[in-house]
Amino acid sequence: MRTQLSQRPWIWSFLGAVLVWLSTVGVAGIDASANIALSALSFGAFMVLVGLGQMLVVTCGPGNIDLSIPSTIALAGAVSMRLMGADDGLLLAGVAAAFGVGAAVGLVNYLLIRALSIPPIIATLSSSFILQSLAIHYGRGVKIEPPRVIADFATGWLVQIPQVAWLALVVTLALSWLLARTLFGRHLSAVGQNTRAAWLAGVKVERIRCLCYIASGLFAALAALLIAGFSGGASLDMGNEYLLMSVAVVVIGGTSVTGGKASVAGIWGASLLLYFTNTLLNVIGLSAGGRAVLSGLIIILVIVLSGQRRAYR
Repeated sequence: MRTQLSQRPWIWSFLGAVLVWLSTVGVAGIDASANIALSALSFGAFMVLVGLGQMLVVTCGPGNIDLSIPSTIALAGAVSMRLMGADDGLLLAGVAAAFGVGAAVGLVNYLLIRALSIPPIIATLSSSFILQSLAIHYGRGVKIEPPRVIADFATGWLVQIPQVAWLALVVTLALSWLLARTLFGRHLSAVGQNTRAAWLAGVKVERIRCLCYIASGLFAALAALLIAGFSGGASLDMGNEYLLMSVAVVVIGGTSVTGGKASVAGIWGASLLLYFTNTLLNVIGLSAGGRAVLSGLIIILVIVLSGQRRAYR
């Protein structure tokens, strides 16, 4: 049983989420906990989307990470919302602009890493400062309202489930199929496990890495559109909480930090776990410092139980 669980580390994130939610039931009652669970599907969906993009980058191998996700969200949101100007007729143009920003950021990040030989953590962090400046220029420090169609979708419900959760689920299933059933998925796994061996086997290593960084930017752009619709507009700080969150859901979800092994399902479990944990700590009235400490301890516990600590070694 222990061996089976160690082979599926994503299970621990779901178990942790269930245990924390049950604790919330004991503290806040079943009715309030049911509402919290529904809210988790909305806020968790945003974490899932940015986590999936980060997961692809991390799976490329040791050292690969994208720290420009928050700034990409801010810039994509500002550019797209300002272009649409709350006009539903410009929806397609705004969506295209958001994805264009995301793809461009991913490509630039890759070029900084590849052409200039800058470590990913430095390259993506540096680009985030530039992106934030551009977001300030386009957004001009004000909240830009979204078109009604985006707001309605981001806040709407379908079969008693938030529509953003349904969209995140569809995207998750599509990516899971892509990684498990296509040549891209096999090549990504090979690149993450052993770059040189993959190159000798004929895998286009740099093409795979480039696509993963671009995909991370596209996922961030999609999250930007949904967050802007859900919160009533695009703002400069709309992506701030997803910097460490995107890394946390990847690690807690069971994706190998050394690359080569993605865990798509685990992104969902980790997102729910983090949301339930933060909500529970708020319910019991813990201070911000106390919440940070306990959240960190819970993350460490999940990583230890899932066997992820061996990946660091």
